[in-house]
Amino acid sequence: MKNSIYSKMFGWLFAGLLITFAAGYALSLNELLLMQVLSIGIFPIIIIEIVVALLMGLRIQKMKPITAKICYILYSVVTGITFSTIFITFEMASIILVFLITAISFGLLAAYGYFTKRDVTKIGNMLFVALLAIIIISIINIFLRSSSIEIGISIISILIFMGYIIYDMNNVKYLLDSMNDDKAAVYGAFQLYLDFINIFIRLLQFFGKRND
Repeated sequence: MKNSIYSKMFGWLFAGLLITFAAGYALSLNELLLMQVLSIGIFPIIIIEIVVALLMGLRIQKMKPITAKICYILYSVVTGITFSTIFITFEMASIILVFLITAISFGLLAAYGYFTKRDVTKIGNMLFVALLAIIIISIINIFLRSSSIEIGISIISILIFMGYIIYDMNNVKYLLDSMNDDKAAVYGAFQLYLDFINIFIRLLQFFGKRND
């Protein structure tokens, strides 16, 4: 059962990342469609992402497995819309390099989270508080527009989501206590998907080479 949920979870994680990057790349190739999609503004897209994330976080135990899968796929597609700008802004070779760096880092941290015998459940609350603090500071910095603060936010965010990879990977086995393995696999994949995407975006800000 344990090995089964992990194989399903990574299958869903791969599917979500594939949908996001494929959707983003395909949309970036169609400039007219991209302009039409982005003309609605970034805030409706962000709102959809927040609503889906809240549904997954607060209602996952009461959701049917098919509903959880639909929410996960919807989130992956919507995130792909925002990712279309990445393929326009940064060189493809740079995107691939950062993706590989993220994937390797993710793999090492996930392996630690899987094999460690330490109780990492205690770091969950600390990570959550740190994440809330970063969100608040990020909102404040919208008005301050400080590049130094932005760099600090990026560095701390990377560390937070690295910690979340270990925590979420270790926490998967506890999900089976409150939901069936199909739903646990999707929810576990969703958590790890968020960790991967956030680290990728932050690393791209540091190491991504922009198009001339």
